Amino acid sequence: MALTTKEKTKVIKDVSDSEKNTGSADVQIALISKQIDKLVLHLKSHPQDTHSKRGLITMVIKRKKLLAYLKKISEKRYSEVIKKIGLKK
Repeated sequence: MALTTKEKTKVIKDVSDSEKNTGSADVQIALISKQIDKLVLHLKSHPQDTHSKRGLITMVIKRKKLLAYLKKISEKRYSEVIKKIGLKK
């Protein structure tokens, strides 16, 4: 379920200002969201995969914490990331 380098670079280009800024909360949230989307598709065809379900839950929790941090730091960046990723409407 890992992302390929092409997928990662595409996500980084979409979200970040520069390609080398991979550690910011914005980019981390976007990458985790992409991984979550991929894992959800996997779990639809393999519903008994409990190890992947556990991994999905941990990724969702990590994304939630990063979103809370970003909202606390900058409301503007938070709303931009939400719109770019398409999490909430």
